[in-house]
Amino acid sequence: MTDITRLRIILASFLVVSIVSCRKTDDAPAPPKTGKLAVVATLFPVYDFTRNIGGDKADILLLLPPGTEAHSFEPRPGDFAAVKRASLFVYTGELMEPWAADILKGVKNDSLGVVDASKGVGMKQAEAHEGHDSHHGADPHIWLDFANAQIMVDNIAEGFAEKDMANRDYYIKNAGDYKTKLAALDAGYTAALRSCKKKVFVHGGHYAFGYLARRYGLQYLSAAGLSPDSEPSPATMVELVKLIRQNGLGAVFYEELIRPNVAETIAMETGAKLLPLHGAHNVTKDEYDNGVTFIALMGKNLERLKEGLECDR
Repeated sequence: MTDITRLRIILASFLVVSIVSCRKTDDAPAPPKTGKLAVVATLFPVYDFTRNIGGDKADILLLLPPGTEAHSFEPRPGDFAAVKRASLFVYTGELMEPWAADILKGVKNDSLGVVDASKGVGMKQAEAHEGHDSHHGADPHIWLDFANAQIMVDNIAEGFAEKDMANRDYYIKNAGDYKTKLAALDAGYTAALRSCKKKVFVHGGHYAFGYLARRYGLQYLSAAGLSPDSEPSPATMVELVKLIRQNGLGAVFYEELIRPNVAETIAMETGAKLLPLHGAHNVTKDEYDNGVTFIALMGKNLERLKEGLECDR
């Protein structure tokens, strides 16, 4: 039996991609009426950036229900109502949230401030590899380059300042403080990943970590394309298995909120261990309730990369 035939059989038994969803209501909660600036943020990264900037002068609503996979999200009636009541709407960009345009067209709120956090960010093209041309296109996961994250923070802070000029200095200071934390995170990644024995990492999910890999000089290969709904071909699976063996890689990574069926298949074929890597598109309900932060998630990612790439620890 050839490698391709064997992997096709194994893959057929695993490739039922289950998206975890922890909230199925049609309604989003209303921002509380506190007299503070009411802000709706779409995905977890911009939500966390926004709450660091807004501080105690804003009430922030995460539009994406915790536990919901970001790429497959469809706005609910309550989401339109929440944005209609808001003063500020913050989203990552049209490539990541194409549905944001539908929300903005569907609400009548002439006073709504809108922040496209991707403004001024240089978009990276996804890199295709043999057997998988669905990687082509602009990569929307811009927050995983922490220099991009700092640009996003500046954009959000400017949106706050325009809506609430009286507290402009407060928002700008908070943004500066948070950018300092992002810069420290970036420096930590740079120092830690410089010492790794392995410079290649294989991910059994969709193409999400291209920005991170580029920033730290790593080679990144994913099983699927830019959409989590895309499925790897048997030829792609064979290629990834071959690459793991040729490079002596001891780990294959999988992502949050999606069952690691593909990564498990690769691990089964190679003997590599499975390690989670968080793209921070969204968080689980438990993570949300416990106040998890973007920086904490990225800190855990660094520990797993150090383990999987055999870096000095």
